[in-house]
Amino acid sequence: MRMTDLASPQLAALSRLFSSSVIRELARRGRSPLFTRLAKQSQLFACLPASDCVHTLFDAAFQLLKRQGCRDEYVYKAALIQKILLGRHSLHTASMLNEFRVGGCKADLAILNGTATVYEVKSERDSLARLQRQIAAYTKVFSRVYVITAETHVNAVMTSLPEEIGVLQLNGRHHISTLREAADRPEHTSPTAIFDSIRTGEARLILQARGVPIPVVPNTQQSAVLRQLFGSLNAREAHESMVQVLKKTRNLLRLSDLVAQLPDSLHTAALSVPLRKLDHARLVIAVNTPLKDAMAWG
Repeated sequence: MRMTDLASPQLAALSRLFSSSVIRELARRGRSPLFTRLAKQSQLFACLPASDCVHTLFDAAFQLLKRQGCRDEYVYKAALIQKILLGRHSLHTASMLNEFRVGGCKADLAILNGTATVYEVKSERDSLARLQRQIAAYTKVFSRVYVITAETHVNAVMTSLPEEIGVLQLNGRHHISTLREAADRPEHTSPTAIFDSIRTGEARLILQARGVPIPVVPNTQQSAVLRQLFGSLNAREAHESMVQVLKKTRNLLRLSDLVAQLPDSLHTAALSVPLRKLDHARLVIAVNTPLKDAMAWG
């Protein structure tokens, strides 16, 4: 199947194959009628031998999505995860935040290592309409901010954003090129914006790490009191403690075994979709199901 053969419904079906709905269904039930319907809509069932397994179809779908003009957010995240999280770092030394809420925005992906770096994806299928508002929000929580984009958006991204915002390009060979490095500016983050983006328990751990006494107050007053205490923190120290705490509370090392048993095309899904430990084995069995059996799931 060539890129020029892909109609819009097929392309939409290919993208949805990697959705959380499909992955959760496979993991919870060991089968997915939605996977079967989307696989048929993508026409991949007709292109692959019935003796092949479900993971082969995922691989074939991913190869089609990687082609320029077809790439969606999942493909860009997969490049970041393979090249940076699992390439430069590892699940032992770094953690990842997926779809992390910051203000009224949702950051595509952030990696916590020695610092906190956020990556906003703008694929060739995306609009740049909300980009400046998103970047303004992210700089309040993350010390380094990158936009990873396609060649078609590069000029607009480079000229519309401040020099301290990094710009990456995903090229046709699925390699990431650095067009502009991001400045590391933890002192420009906002402790209250950090507080608004994390869990209450994490906020308590950060305050304890900074030696801030936490008064005992009624539950109804707890959030307001913690937020006020956060507002008194030094920005650089609040960011540093956020990295240290979230690397522990959002640690993904428990997923190492699952990732090792899945094809590269599903690593991003495994690290991004919250699954119960008891569902991991069921997901592995499901993706190793012969396609002739998976065709009957629908």
